[in-house]
Amino acid sequence: MELHVIGCHGGETPKHRASTFLIDGTLAIDAGAVTRGLDLDQQGKLEACLVSHAHLDHVRDLATLADNRCQMRSAPLVVAGSKATIQSLKQHFFNGVLWPDFSVIPSGTPGRSTIEFLELDDEVPTVVAGRTVRAIAVSHTIDCSGFVVESNGASLAYSGDTGPTDRLWEVLDATPNLRAMLIEVSFPDREAGLARVSGHYTPASLALDLKKFRRAASTPTFLYHIKPLYQREVETECSRLTGLSLEVPRIDDVFRI
Repeated sequence: MELHVIGCHGGETPKHRASTFLIDGTLAIDAGAVTRGLDLDQQGKLEACLVSHAHLDHVRDLATLADNRCQMRSAPLVVAGSKATIQSLKQHFFNGVLWPDFSVIPSGTPGRSTIEFLELDDEVPTVVAGRTVRAIAVSHTIDCSGFVVESNGASLAYSGDTGPTDRLWEVLDATPNLRAMLIEVSFPDREAGLARVSGHYTPASLALDLKKFRRAASTPTFLYHIKPLYQREVETECSRLTGLSLEVPRIDDVFRI
């Protein structure tokens, strides 16, 4: 599978974009920068978006994506996430007040809406945009899921926003065809208190959790969600970690998984 980095930061400046990753041009993971980083043709080719949780930096471009696709008469876009995440999107986002409810606005497919919500049961394999997806609960300040996406015998893991957690690493340890991981790290070690209360990793806490994963030394681990203010500091601290296969991706990087 092809992984395209559309946005990979934990905040925004003219040089930083919030989280959005694209698989094979048709499946997005989170929507922090999905319209900022994709042209209209690319937006129209999307089939689904996996949403890890309802925080604004991971969902906000769903608004403009739905609007654009409605005007283009695109096929329905599947928006998939946990029950709590989908409920939050319905109540607080696509609620007809903050933004139109595109789940009742027609798409270019007769009898279907611009967006269609899909609730993912925890750890139950579900086909989304032709790929098998498992959602795994992680440790954040609200309900949040990581994902394992499998396509053509290869799997990619995405942590979602999380601090120290356990079940994610158990699942990944039992995934034999895991080719790469997208794992968040947000704050430098000196901000460990802020990371803890906000449900995020620092390099030190991530290194401890990676010890729970037996193949950490050989599995490519792409680090995302670094806060722009701390970019250089976090990268420096991560570069000092040994026995791991860590890389910090950049906007518009493309990887073959």
